[in-house]
Amino acid sequence: MGSAVAAVERTHEQKLDLLAEVAVKVGLGLKEGQELVMTATLDAVALARRITEQAYRAGASLVTTLYTDDEATLMRYHHAPDASFDKAAKWLYDGMGAAFKSGAARLAIAAGNPSLLSNEDPDKVGRANRAVSLAYRPALELITRHEINWTIVSCATEAWAVQIFPNDAPDVALAKLWEAIFQTTRINMEDPVSDWKRHDAGLHKRADYLNEKRYAALKYRGPGTDFTLGMADDHVWMGGGTTAGNGIYCIPNMPTEEVFSMPHKDRADGTITATKPLSHQGTMIEGIHVRFEGGRIVEAHASRGEEVLRKLIETDDGARRLGEVALVPHSSPIASSGQLFLNTLFDENAASHIALGQSYSSTVRDGDKLSKEELAAKGANESLIHVDWMIGSGKLDIDGVTATGKLEPLMRGGEWV
Repeated sequence: MGSAVAAVERTHEQKLDLLAEVAVKVGLGLKEGQELVMTATLDAVALARRITEQAYRAGASLVTTLYTDDEATLMRYHHAPDASFDKAAKWLYDGMGAAFKSGAARLAIAAGNPSLLSNEDPDKVGRANRAVSLAYRPALELITRHEINWTIVSCATEAWAVQIFPNDAPDVALAKLWEAIFQTTRINMEDPVSDWKRHDAGLHKRADYLNEKRYAALKYRGPGTDFTLGMADDHVWMGGGTTAGNGIYCIPNMPTEEVFSMPHKDRADGTITATKPLSHQGTMIEGIHVRFEGGRIVEAHASRGEEVLRKLIETDDGARRLGEVALVPHSSPIASSGQLFLNTLFDENAASHIALGQSYSSTVRDGDKLSKEELAAKGANESLIHVDWMIGSGKLDIDGVTATGKLEPLMRGGEWV
């Protein structure tokens, strides 16, 4: 759906400023008088400061940034007592939830080291992730229900860049990663704000088409994949931006190339093979191959990181079920770049994907007004996790299955029919 991104000559500093402006004005749609809660790594300070400036220029009443430090994270794994890994700063997440309830917007800068925890004890990694998921749950529900305006943008860091471009010197790798971020977030366009609006309209047009079709299920066929995924009752396809419960229009992911909806938690059957590695909480999981029966994963394998994958799907019962399905053409700008970003924000927009765990209530009709029990009756999944992984490629065919069981071509060779 993305238009070709034609480069415009700008300095690196000008591009950073423009990325910050687009994140605030297009991604968040920040309103005058609104508070902003931002999270970032220490490596992302320069971008965080620019976003802070743009937020205040847009009329933000207060910007609060919470920083994480990779080195401090590793110190915990190397020196903390075992009981530490069952704890999380609940007071912090309670505070974030309180901020969201009082009207604050949420912005996350994704810049983590994809392999930060790859050499750490998978049991400790799994326990720590579960503790955070439990503590963050009340605040996260406000995001998954789209009650607030929120967005995610990325910042290039050396630790990330050298893993993507291992044959380049660190400074060259960093420059290449920044350029890839600017390209895929449309910052290189002559007028990025207007181009984002055109791109957003295109994604909505695709979602409208799928909503008219009302497919009962999707049928996937590809190398190592033979899979049928039933859709939730009254499911809604979405793409691009959305109007949050607070009435503010935002685009949650920058970049974004997907149209997505809610699968039925009990209607997934067959085998799926991932087409890209999954970088999850600082660990790499490669060669994922799973089998579903009645909506649940009953077999799970990976050529690397299998123990982490198993810990992930053992988080709770919902972690073995699907909460999201997304369709992305293989010719998307990110896929066309041929670059594996080792970052879900980018890689999920390079390929059709599914997500284990929590459903987004906004992807079922009037879902934000339904109780948990009513959502579950529609097929919504509930879990402490929401983890996207990529199954699309240039060899994947997808059919839409009508209510009468008729198959209609939807994608061939990874492209819209």
